[in-house]
Amino acid sequence: MNTSINQQTLPSITEMEKAYKKSDGTYDGIFYLAVKSTGIFCRPSCSARKPLPKNVEYFPSAREAVFAGYRPCKRCRPLEAHGTPPDWVSKLLNIIETDPTARYNDQFLRSIEIDPARARRYFLKNYGMTFQAYCRGRRLGISFEQIKNGKDLDNVALGHGYESHSGFRDAFVKTFGKPPGKSKTSDCILTAWIESPMGPLVTAATDKGICLLEFSDRRMLDAQFTTLRKLFKSPIVPGENKHINLLRKELKKYFEGTLKQFTVPIIFPGSQFQQKVWNELLKIPSGKTVSYEDIAIKVGTPKAQRAVGHANGLNRIAIVIPCHRVVNKNGNLGGYGGGLWRKQRLLELEKQVNE
Repeated sequence: MNTSINQQTLPSITEMEKAYKKSDGTYDGIFYLAVKSTGIFCRPSCSARKPLPKNVEYFPSAREAVFAGYRPCKRCRPLEAHGTPPDWVSKLLNIIETDPTARYNDQFLRSIEIDPARARRYFLKNYGMTFQAYCRGRRLGISFEQIKNGKDLDNVALGHGYESHSGFRDAFVKTFGKPPGKSKTSDCILTAWIESPMGPLVTAATDKGICLLEFSDRRMLDAQFTTLRKLFKSPIVPGENKHINLLRKELKKYFEGTLKQFTVPIIFPGSQFQQKVWNELLKIPSGKTVSYEDIAIKVGTPKAQRAVGHANGLNRIAIVIPCHRVVNKNGNLGGYGGGLWRKQRLLELEKQVNE
């Protein structure tokens, strides 16, 4: 067993062993099993031959299995499945979205045959917060928007499951860092998942536009969220807005090969040098590539190719700000935070669109 991982994010060894032996798909997304003898990792529901328990290592995410040196199973494709909720989670998310202002306690979860501990583990691992924190974030996110739109504070507080103004105020301050009455001109960062043929993406947006788009298994994702909090001085809560909705539609067209240019508003604060590099990336036409040297020359620092590469890697809005279109001078792909295989497929997709 891998002793370096946080045991609080995983079920017991006995429970996981029982789940993978039965190919129990309800545990998909809860944990991943890696087989020491083959160097492959799988979803619990994988139909491949079951390994001996002594040869199995468990991980809370596909990302951690990859970083431990295991490669994804070709049969169950755990990287593609990562971020796709199992049926019981989809059911729960649909219930929440039907009435996001309601209170969903452990008793409610048991009433719909969902184990509260399993819900907590899944939300903690996949959304970076417990199930209760997710629900609280949705309630507060909605109340936040209503306050900004001028709705009376009394109606907002008592209309979102809070028995008193003080309870609402305390929860609001804990999440947003300021009391409700001083939040009408504030903003928060909304974050959501977007499925794609190359794996799920995590996106985030403010009122002004998209500020994050990353593949969910990217190693730097946690650091990017930390950067967003510092840059925007805003909390991050689950939810969607018009920018995320538009991005979802445009990405669908992009992967279908019917969209060359994104129109969704984006916001990408950074250093002056980073801003120059990222703006040059936006000028690269679909279906074309340029070198790091080309970008360095265009931003006025012809010898700063390494700095250009670093700024390229810190781009927080993948695909829309097309850092994948920058290659080495000799034509080799070079690096890509989302994985070279994705960079290759993105370039191939765009080449086909422009033929």
